[in-house]
Amino acid sequence: MKPETAAKKLGILLSAAPAEFQEGVVTRVELNALQADPPEWLATLKAEGPHPRPVVAAKLGVSNSGLARGGIVDPLTTAEIKALLAAPPAWLVQERATQAAVRAEKVRIAERDRERAARAAEGERGESR
Repeated sequence: MKPETAAKKLGILLSAAPAEFQEGVVTRVELNALQADPPEWLATLKAEGPHPRPVVAAKLGVSNSGLARGGIVDPLTTAEIKALLAAPPAWLVQERATQAAVRAEKVRIAERDRERAARAAEGERGESR
């Protein structure tokens, strides 16, 4: 697979990876080996960053769009993420609240759909008797 794809699957920023990783091709076996027993460069990169947008968003508890609205366009290191979490700016507080509301709504909809499916199944059982 392309290095971009492998980096995405590993959750790392490709430009921060060693040149040999950036320029090579990664097989599925190699990717599995990197995931199972990461070399020092990969462990350091995953622990300290810089991290790609999806990882930054997940660590901050916001969406990728929330990062953009907050003006975060560059990759962040773990230290920068921790600093934001320690003293969250107003945009981060708002985006985390928005993300929590979105998650709660998804749960509510899933529960509603389960209840509807249960009622429909009950109705079908009642008709077959």
